[in-house]
Amino acid sequence: MNLFYDDFIVDNRYKYILKGLGNTLLITLFAVLIGIAIGFLIAIIRSSHDKMDRPGFFVKFLNVLSKLYLAVIRGTPTVVQLLISFFIIFTSPNASKLMVATLTFGINSGAYVAEIIRSGIMSIDGGQMEAGRSLGLNYAKTMRHIIMPQAFKNVLPALANEFIVLLKETSICGYIGMMDLTKGGDIIRSATYDPFLPLLTVAAIYLVLVCGLSALVGRLERRLRTSER
Repeated sequence: MNLFYDDFIVDNRYKYILKGLGNTLLITLFAVLIGIAIGFLIAIIRSSHDKMDRPGFFVKFLNVLSKLYLAVIRGTPTVVQLLISFFIIFTSPNASKLMVATLTFGINSGAYVAEIIRSGIMSIDGGQMEAGRSLGLNYAKTMRHIIMPQAFKNVLPALANEFIVLLKETSICGYIGMMDLTKGGDIIRSATYDPFLPLLTVAAIYLVLVCGLSALVGRLERRLRTSER
């Protein structure tokens, strides 16, 4: 009891955990939205290039840029990308650490989301595209109304896993001095010299968040399966 009091009650140290948790959730939420937007765009570019018999110059150019983006982002550690963003790209002292972290994680996640979605698009039988075109739909409408809904259902578990990974990856925000959940626990540890309770509390919160997200995804999957019947 005394340990709990010293770690969390004295000097309102529990606020480090609450503030860190809030920042972690904000970064994850907006990074997911950015990652989905980038991922869908890159996936459509790459899958369109692969499906076309004779892609035009513009499509080829966009495909090369997309492959370069994927190679750079997937080939370098996230923590290095975060440090480059903070110390090299956003060098202004007025730059928001929350914004830097959100953009970095969003751009990083977009590369993995793109490959997940592209694999889902490429797994759809080519006859689906032909069926859409035979109904008078153009390429964009066929992708939107026929291909993408099926692809999304196929890759939903993989997307959920990517978002769970993203949630946990935000724990490196401390490298740029930002208060996230892990950093909050570490500040308490450095103040009380007790690593046990603060770090276990941080781990337990991450576990609850991951389990909650997994449960929501499981419910969504069941609804999608029900709608197919």
